[in-house]
Amino acid sequence: MAEPGAAPGWAGVARKYAATLADTNGVALPTGELERLLLAFADEVADSLPPPDEGALLRFAALFGAAPIGIALADRSGVVVEANAALAKLLGGTAESLVGRHLAELAATPQDTGRLRAGLARILEEGDDRRTVRGVHLDHRVDGGLITNVTLAAVPGDTPGSRFPMLMAADADDLHLLGERLLHQNLHDPLTGLPNTAAFTARLEFSLASAGESEIALIYLDLDGFRVINDGLGTGVADQVLKKVARKLKAVFDGPHEGYEGYLARLSGDGFGAVLRGPQLTQQHAVTLVDRALLDLQEPEYLDGEGIGVSASAGIVVRSAAGDGHIEMLRAAELALHRAKEAGKAQWMLFDPHQDARDRGRYRLGAVIAGALENGEFSLIYQPTVKLAAQDQIAAVNAGLRWRHPEKGELDSAEFYPLAQTTGMTVPLGRWLLAESLAATARWRDRYGDAAPDVCIRLPKRLAIDPDLVMLVKEQLDRHALPARALRLCTDRESLFDETGEVLDSFSVLADLGAQLVLTIEGSSDLELIPRFGLPVRHVILSGAVIEALADEPAEADVRHLGQLVVRAKELGLRIGAEGVRTARHAHRLRELGVLAARGSFVADSATGDEVDEMIERHAR
Repeated sequence: MAEPGAAPGWAGVARKYAATLADTNGVALPTGELERLLLAFADEVADSLPPPDEGALLRFAALFGAAPIGIALADRSGVVVEANAALAKLLGGTAESLVGRHLAELAATPQDTGRLRAGLARILEEGDDRRTVRGVHLDHRVDGGLITNVTLAAVPGDTPGSRFPMLMAADADDLHLLGERLLHQNLHDPLTGLPNTAAFTARLEFSLASAGESEIALIYLDLDGFRVINDGLGTGVADQVLKKVARKLKAVFDGPHEGYEGYLARLSGDGFGAVLRGPQLTQQHAVTLVDRALLDLQEPEYLDGEGIGVSASAGIVVRSAAGDGHIEMLRAAELALHRAKEAGKAQWMLFDPHQDARDRGRYRLGAVIAGALENGEFSLIYQPTVKLAAQDQIAAVNAGLRWRHPEKGELDSAEFYPLAQTTGMTVPLGRWLLAESLAATARWRDRYGDAAPDVCIRLPKRLAIDPDLVMLVKEQLDRHALPARALRLCTDRESLFDETGEVLDSFSVLADLGAQLVLTIEGSSDLELIPRFGLPVRHVILSGAVIEALADEPAEADVRHLGQLVVRAKELGLRIGAEGVRTARHAHRLRELGVLAARGSFVADSATGDEVDEMIERHAR
């Protein structure tokens, strides 16, 4: 049986010749006959070996010939047997002229020849896989010599355990160009060719360190609604638009200007940054360039017959180079950009240190909403709606959120809801509001029976379009054993008619379950939406100018207008309430015109849970 790993044909050949050599009838074989038998044995073993992988040999030959670095293959003694064209070009001769030379003798100096011989010894005698000899002077037939790094290695031979030395070398200038190319790729955006964030940050740090007392301007620009282009026309078109945007901005900001110079980079998908510095730079220079850039971007670019224009928002910081470091300057520009976005986009904002302090405080609040909710810092705050015919009776209670901040005290929803929208926390807050409001309603019903009021809540839009809203409401109603009619959902025209119609769909399903839909209106146009779209609305709340007009001494036209609204609402079978009612006299006028219930400072601007409990208890008695 053949030993593991032996070629299949070898065992039979070995047995054959072992038998021949053993069967000599005790006669010693002559040396010539023994030599003949051994050579025959070797020939048969060679014939039994599998054929070489011709594909692998061809691939190696192609790689050897096309390699951009010089390669010389040598025999066991280190004499070159083959060299590729790259090595011949590197040494200024032909591949044939290198054959027959020892690898070490390719060096131009005795010292480097000795270094190469020592490296070859480490490869062949001590078994190192490779050895790099740095700064070797190689013999160049024309120029006399060149300095480069040489790598010595060993490649396996065609018999087991055999190793043959090889030498690899490259032109240092080529390596330098490769390094420069890699450095450029690391510091530039591949799409636009502009410097990237790393290069921009380095440039800003350098500008701050070297500008002395002169002014530095940092500008952040961000395209408005670029996703519309990306989603509507495809990423290919979007990339072309970004290239054109980059060229326009480069023409405005990059390079020398009169008295200062500019540097533009791409910082994100559709965000760009510019640094301006120079002895004559002023704030007005930065503003002028930004105005020009925003105007140029609005000019349509035609791609595939489509005229595509974009708008951008910008944040501008201009300060002495001796001021804060680059991190603070970058943050200031970001805050200014956020203000421009919040103010309506397609405009620029200058950094304002006072506004900066306020913004940082606001954003800090937004960042910790999740933890505040988990730690029980939120509570319900109520606004009671009373019947105008019997103002000691509560018709409904509007529930909202209040944040008991450990440092800032009591915060109304207007102070944190916009931040919650930015951080995605409106849904968790809305879920908590719904659950706690229905829990309070269940408690009132258990304690006060029919005297308990309904609860009315305004859901944040993000929760109002949540696909799980109906299931969530039903779960909470079932958990507290409440009928759906105990819940009133308050909304307005803008919230109800979103682009997708999802809010209306959700509220319609909830109305079918029995929840009461309340619509806040400010005039006839809002009211007429109800019959026009068949809205499942049961209550309307008059709000805004139509109520404000009756607060003091109302004009006859204002009285007539509100009276017409009440009449029309009654024709539609709606119950009419009002919000923002200031005084008892104000409430009296509204009652005379047919308004049934109202809330506002004439009762209480807000009330805690305990205060509402006391009001309901008085009503119940």
